[in-house]
Amino acid sequence: MTTVFHVSDLHFGWPAVPEQIEAIEQIIQREKFDVVAISGDLSQRSRSGEFQRAAVFIRDAKRVSRVITIPGNHDVAWWKAPLGFGEKSKVYENYRRFIDRNLEPVLHVAGATFVGINTAHGVTRRTLTWNLRDISIIGDIHKKQLTKAAEIFAKSAPTDARVIVMHHNPVRGELSQRHGLKSTQKILGAFAEMGVDLVLCGHDHQESVHYIEHTRKGTVISTAGTVSNRSRGGRPSSVNVINIALETIEVTTWVWSKDERTFVKGPHKCFKRSEYVAAE
Repeated sequence: MTTVFHVSDLHFGWPAVPEQIEAIEQIIQREKFDVVAISGDLSQRSRSGEFQRAAVFIRDAKRVSRVITIPGNHDVAWWKAPLGFGEKSKVYENYRRFIDRNLEPVLHVAGATFVGINTAHGVTRRTLTWNLRDISIIGDIHKKQLTKAAEIFAKSAPTDARVIVMHHNPVRGELSQRHGLKSTQKILGAFAEMGVDLVLCGHDHQESVHYIEHTRKGTVISTAGTVSNRSRGGRPSSVNVINIALETIEVTTWVWSKDERTFVKGPHKCFKRSEYVAAE
């Protein structure tokens, strides 16, 4: 079995809640998950100090777990090259300096292959909409990124769970009623074609677990809530803990408890690797 601690939208900076971050750090050290997956938005304004604190978080997690992380829209200094004008290299400068030079890392562990896909490209023509609120918010995946992911999965062990780590949510948020990702149906269809078992994402600031049915197989979507004071609808901060077995994927949402001053186990769902089994 492969154990995964999925956290997203840490937003180091003014939105971060130190007490909750410390609780997460303690849980990681205690539970020693096989993988800690951070699906973007480590920072609030892509500032050096925010990334430095995130780097410490990652460094400590690496003492007991393998770690994979990808950038979110808040980790991109889009104003340095909006619509392609400016120095494109500056957009990810701080992320690459403090977190990882590779924006799309790949991680192989026993029983699973994790492929990072960068959905945070800043302000581009492809992500512009008539809604001004969408500027720098909408995520995008290019065909070449899908091709690369498919090639990596094709080389992985046949029994490996195929896991995508990305920032933007491909399923409409319950409260926001918005998709974070452009062309969601097309992307989910591509994931189905390459046999993706699990998608780890965030962005919506509300925890959720979905099962997307396809003609060939299903895909579990784990959307981790934010660990900051920016939780949608006043909901408590949360993380998802995932157990990947040969035949099943189990997702348990751990929710912040003010009384216990830590994250406690909440809703649980179990899925077969090919079809839905049970909920809560």
